[in-house]
Amino acid sequence: MQKVRLNNGVEMPILGFGTFQIPDNETEQAVIQAIQAGYRHIDTAQSYMNEEATGLGIANSGVAREELFITTKIWIENTSYEGVQASFQRSLERLGLDYVDLLLLHQPYNDVYGAWRAMEELQKEGKIKAIGVSNFAVDRVVDLALFNEITPQINQIEINPFHQQKEVIDALRQEEVVPEAWAPFAEGKNNIFQNELLSEIGKKYNKSVAQVIIRWLVEQDIVVLAKTVSPQRMKENLDVFDFSLTKEDKEQISTLNIGDSQFFSHSDPKMIKALASRKINV
Repeated sequence: MQKVRLNNGVEMPILGFGTFQIPDNETEQAVIQAIQAGYRHIDTAQSYMNEEATGLGIANSGVAREELFITTKIWIENTSYEGVQASFQRSLERLGLDYVDLLLLHQPYNDVYGAWRAMEELQKEGKIKAIGVSNFAVDRVVDLALFNEITPQINQIEINPFHQQKEVIDALRQEEVVPEAWAPFAEGKNNIFQNELLSEIGKKYNKSVAQVIIRWLVEQDIVVLAKTVSPQRMKENLDVFDFSLTKEDKEQISTLNIGDSQFFSHSDPKMIKALASRKINV
């Protein structure tokens, strides 16, 4: 598996298995199947409500813990110094782990600076190998880095053919922050899996639209999270290292960029209030 090196030297598999929206009662088996298919990077979060099932999948996968890269995320109501300290310990207990490889602040709201200081301390204690953020605008990433000891190692953001975020990605790289893509398939919006342009590119290489999208991201050194409960598609999504896109392919894909989120704006006051009101009590 190809890896990317974070700004603190930690190596992270470039392909990850996402557990968002996988029902709790299906998560354990999905994680086992993903690891058996070849995934070594598993992504969960407090707000997904499936950390315990993810931990069971890890424990029952038959693969040693040290071979795996595990991510979880702190939800908004726990985004404070005390909230991180308490809720992260509960996350470890649910996952059945002594440490995680990556801990992220899931949203850029609440006391992110207090939360970040707690994460820095936990990293120094060896309970977290890398720390980062999710859904942060570049200016918030820079601000966090300037006034704290540790620069975020990751920013997990929406990146897909309809929302390519080239300027954001370039700016993150200038700060030595690795971009990580959630919703690389835009959750099927705009009939992405039937997109004529992506389908034609895929036919040239005998690859699916999903494989073309993943390859497009990998060639930009962007970490990719893909979710599926199909063992066949798990294997398919990993099978992207035997072909390369041409310059023309990439130029064609660039024409699909709409430039807006396929979901919602993280600067919309109504959305901020809606997200902040979601209590998970974990």
